[in-house]
Amino acid sequence: MMDGTDRHCRYFHRLLSKRARLYSEMLTADAVIHGDREKLLGFDSSEHPVALQLGGSDPKKLALAARIGVEHGYDEINLNVGCPSDRVQSGAFGACLMKQPKLVGECIDAMSQAVGVPVTVKCRIGVDEQEPRESLFTLVDSVAAVGCIVFIVHARKAWLDGLSPKENRTVPPLDYDLVRELKRERSSLTIVLNGGIETIDQSCAMLPDFDGVMLGRAAYGSPYLLAQIDTEIYGQETPLPMRGQIVSEMSGYLKIQFQKGVRPHSITRHMLGLFRGAPGARRWRRFISENAPLARDDILDRALDAMRAEKAA
Repeated sequence: MMDGTDRHCRYFHRLLSKRARLYSEMLTADAVIHGDREKLLGFDSSEHPVALQLGGSDPKKLALAARIGVEHGYDEINLNVGCPSDRVQSGAFGACLMKQPKLVGECIDAMSQAVGVPVTVKCRIGVDEQEPRESLFTLVDSVAAVGCIVFIVHARKAWLDGLSPKENRTVPPLDYDLVRELKRERSSLTIVLNGGIETIDQSCAMLPDFDGVMLGRAAYGSPYLLAQIDTEIYGQETPLPMRGQIVSEMSGYLKIQFQKGVRPHSITRHMLGLFRGAPGARRWRRFISENAPLARDDILDRALDAMRAEKAA
């Protein structure tokens, strides 16, 4: 997610699940080619398996950006053909590319020839006035023709004219049945379902029909649900990581990053929802929000102490 799943967020999420595949925030090909690569692409080795998600519409630039991503150690390169943000629209990529399946195929072909890791696509079922079945199948077939076999499908249309990016995440109706049809009729492809899935129970219910499930904002807003993945999805008989232990490990990580000049807020902002639904959650969020500007490296320890003190009172 743009401005969400950066390296600090992914480090945090990996503490909650050892098996889930993590995705970077979407980075434009130009940013990867011309920007601060260590800042944009650097990550901790514990994050594997981790995918780099790119945005763009120039096959040559995307191929170069994909190659740079693989050189930095990413396990997968994903092309975003579903993001409806204003920035993406002005750059003529993201969800706009649903209208140009031939170009998407050319981009994927160029990227696949440039790297030796899987190149995948994340898309919508259509945009604006497109007929969803026609637009989705046309895109998938065009891209599969050049060798791509993995498609992550957000089961909503994107309305680029009339809805805000936020509204595009909730207003267009979900059509899981269309994505099921895609899996049935293109059974050799790996189809991962995305959109509107809020819990691990929902994920488990969907898995018989699909090859995987992607959690986005639900996992970001309520990250502790990720702690169930290894046991409920992968069948590992391991105890759930405790929230307090996660905080302690993240506190150690924050202290190391603080010495490197990283602002604590860059890390703690991803952790606001860790205690959602648990006693003391409000106190946790409030303490971090109010104290983040102080830029102290012990903020997570103090937040946990404040929460425990309130619970004990």
